[in-house]
Amino acid sequence: MLKFRTMKADADPYGHSPHGRDDPRLTGIGRFLREKSLDELPQLLNVLSGQMSMVGPRPLYERQATEWTEQQRRRLDVRPGITGHAQIRGRASMTHEDKIALDLEYVDNHTLLGDFILIAQTFVAAFAGKADIYEKRYSRDRERETDS
Repeated sequence: MLKFRTMKADADPYGHSPHGRDDPRLTGIGRFLREKSLDELPQLLNVLSGQMSMVGPRPLYERQATEWTEQQRRRLDVRPGITGHAQIRGRASMTHEDKIALDLEYVDNHTLLGDFILIAQTFVAAFAGKADIYEKRYSRDRERETDS
């Protein structure tokens, strides 16, 4: 998956997502690219090459899939996409589990018309600039683990 680099070269590529615009790992241009969702533009080349779709579950690290249930693995039944329900309905304010549930909703109910609607909603959200891109909490399960 192609993407513009938005974090400093010495940042852990598998570390946590930035939680705010003041995250010291972000570069100045990287902050701008993320906030305008322009860091995703190179993925259009992945779409043109057939590796990704415009709409579908966002690609995740392979190591994350090892933690999924058989039900959650169904999100791999469709090609990963640049945008999807989670990007429109809450993005960073959602937990990982919420995003997987929306991905599964997409897997079970996607249509060409639905994809066009999601693409239109993505443009509206991107140009309105109101989407919260900074992760609030990663996982309800991990919160439970750290509370114990």
